[in-house]
Amino acid sequence: MYEGKLIRLRAYSKDDIANILEYINDFDVKKYLMPGIPLPFRYEDELKWYEKLNPMKADNYSFAIERKEDNKYIGGCGIVSVDWKNSVTTVGIFLGKPFWNKGYGTDAMKVLINFIFNEMNVNKVKLHVFSFNKRAIKSYEKVGFKIEGILREEIFREGKYHDEIIMGLLRNEWTSF
Repeated sequence: MYEGKLIRLRAYSKDDIANILEYINDFDVKKYLMPGIPLPFRYEDELKWYEKLNPMKADNYSFAIERKEDNKYIGGCGIVSVDWKNSVTTVGIFLGKPFWNKGYGTDAMKVLINFIFNEMNVNKVKLHVFSFNKRAIKSYEKVGFKIEGILREEIFREGKYHDEIIMGLLRNEWTSF
């Protein structure tokens, strides 16, 4: 378990599945997620994903985000991929809509980045975000991420094309909190 000021990162439990489904099946949440997650997302899909998780495996880097004040599951984050040869990780995060604009996402990302740089000893963390997700971009910049590139008109959402932004954070730019 890893703690920030507002949240803690912990292993997923089967009890989280109902909330995951509620959050991911909300169109306002889904539109910000990377392609590949079906809509509607079904209980069976989530159960299969959960059963593949093994907290004892060295390559399991999926975390439930829990609000400290009441231990409520509010979202998830983790490492999407690790390139050990080049010392680079790619991360992702989502929160249920009721928990937006309260600092939870920024705090969770700080905790995740701290884990990556201090426990995994990699040189760089990167992520992908859609250009219309202004709130997330602002949050990532607060953590220290910088825009490294733009994939022009990479994603088609809500009837038009949008850019996908690649952001990165280097170990020597990170200030632990």
